[in-house]
Amino acid sequence: MTDAATRLDTIRTRIARAAKAARRAPGDITLIAVSKTRGVDAIEALIAAGQRDFGESRVQEAAEKWPALRARYPDVRLHMIGRLQSNKAAEAAALFDTIHSLDRDSLLEAMAATDAPPAAFVQVNIGAEEQKGGIAIDALPAFLDRVRAGPVALAGLMAIPPQGVQASPYFALLAELARRHDVTGLSMGMSGDYEAAVMLGATQVRVGTALFEDL
Repeated sequence: MTDAATRLDTIRTRIARAAKAARRAPGDITLIAVSKTRGVDAIEALIAAGQRDFGESRVQEAAEKWPALRARYPDVRLHMIGRLQSNKAAEAAALFDTIHSLDRDSLLEAMAATDAPPAAFVQVNIGAEEQKGGIAIDALPAFLDRVRAGPVALAGLMAIPPQGVQASPYFALLAELARRHDVTGLSMGMSGDYEAAVMLGATQVRVGTALFEDL
């Protein structure tokens, strides 16, 4: 096996183990390889190993790398995982299959105005951090109503817990919010905590370092 294939197999095995411990089907969890700042060769190595979902955080970088890659690998799915500016909504809609950072009305309106808006996860500011994007928890119900009233398909909820603290309580809170508001998708968990996220209901985990660098 190549190094990329070995890393991918290791991550998939850990996801499957966490899913089974939580009495979930491993196939219900989508692994998103966070390819921001990564070169085409490293991305293609993972594609060759069988990875099909990739995440980028900047529209400009994705526009430089992915049109040619997607022409060669049309079954690859691309996820926007960074903060999205409203004036980039049309360009993002042409590039990405799913947006993981819908968090304000101006962006919702810009996405709704595109010809074919991608599905979107609503980002929740789960730790009430001033410097972080995301809808406040108390504003979430009304915002979800506005999303559901328009053409943007609601994929689920997304959150990034505060750094330097145990992530599991925040994952559990996001899962509870999803249950409370009848949302099924949960985009949560990264390289350092994706197994805990899977145990607590993640349907999408975003892994970068552990996939692209030696374990």
